[in-house]
Amino acid sequence: MKRVSTRPRFPGLRLSVPDRRFLADQTRDGRAVSARTWKRIRILELLHAQWTLAEVAAAVGTYPREVRRVGWRYLERGVELALTDDPRPKPPKLLDTRQQAAVVAMVCGPPPAGYARWTVRVTTEETRLRGIVADVGRETIRQVLAHHELKPWRKKNVVRPDTGR
Repeated sequence: MKRVSTRPRFPGLRLSVPDRRFLADQTRDGRAVSARTWKRIRILELLHAQWTLAEVAAAVGTYPREVRRVGWRYLERGVELALTDDPRPKPPKLLDTRQQAAVVAMVCGPPPAGYARWTVRVTTEETRLRGIVADVGRETIRQVLAHHELKPWRKKNVVRPDTGR
């Protein structure tokens, strides 16, 4: 009597002939593929051979969760998308263009009382005090200044009106 394995296998993943040909073409003739792509190709081949998730993960050096993810991506979207990452969402911009313009205009003017020049930290504090934004980090302010090629802590790089000194 043949013993049937009760270990979990990936349900119904069978590579079609064109898909197997596509995977073989990806690695033929010494083509350069990334390690991540090669790993996903191997995952699909082993799942097609009806290996368990844990066996595939151990064979390619990853986690069963990643094996499951690649298998489902193949079943839902096809072989080409199974070899790529899901698109990552872009984080929303912390400052809109109006707020960025207000920060730039602020650092082009004279620094607040008690300071000789604008620094990123002073700019961050003043941005909050003047109500341009409710909460902002120093890195966001630094990126805004860098994007506009401003270095307000260097007097010679900031446009300031001539005060006749």
